Amino acid sequence: MITAGRFITIEGIEGAGKTTVAAVLLASLQARGKRCVMTREPGGTPLAERLRSLVLERGGEEVSAEVETLLMFAARGVHLDNLVRPALARGDWVLCDRFTDATRAYQGGGRGIDSAFIESLAHSVQRGLEPDLTLILDLPVEVGLERARARRVARGEAVTDRFESETLQFFERVRARYLDIARAAPHRCRIIDASVVESRVGEQALAVLDDFSGERP
Repeated sequence: MITAGRFITIEGIEGAGKTTVAAVLLASLQARGKRCVMTREPGGTPLAERLRSLVLERGGEEVSAEVETLLMFAARGVHLDNLVRPALARGDWVLCDRFTDATRAYQGGGRGIDSAFIESLAHSVQRGLEPDLTLILDLPVEVGLERARARRVARGEAVTDRFESETLQFFERVRARYLDIARAAPHRCRIIDASVVESRVGEQALAVLDDFSGERP
């Protein structure tokens, strides 16, 4: 008998530590004997990764906020159909670095795209699929951006993508929208204090996972 999988998403601004938290949750779930898939948005499949490049690259042509939103959902549709839905149907747990809440925060809060437009696309593309649990990693914008900058320097990356080069005010709007989302959906969203040391962020995430799953490794 196949046990239903679970869909967990991890959200936050640049520098919040989503990749690190995803790795901590993955290790814990695997220790509990769960089959897991770790993925990201935009991206997650070869075609969705190509669409990701179109969204993030700072090319010569202008991309409007509306087109950016459409590209995000195009990548999301490919990702859901070719990776997420099949994994959940197998009974796997899916850990996803960003999902539709990121579109609500970045395109909605940051770019000012109308929420009705975003929700219409979400309804069509997701067809009722929603995360079972969403962890929103919250920290002051200045702290997150400095962490992101330090990581780029450590990797020897000089060029930023279209979002990393945005203004402080843009990310303040993104952060505010994430907090609005958490308040509006307390049944699935949990806020994690990401301003503390990395180990403590991981401990908070594991505590939420324990509460969600009702078990410990």
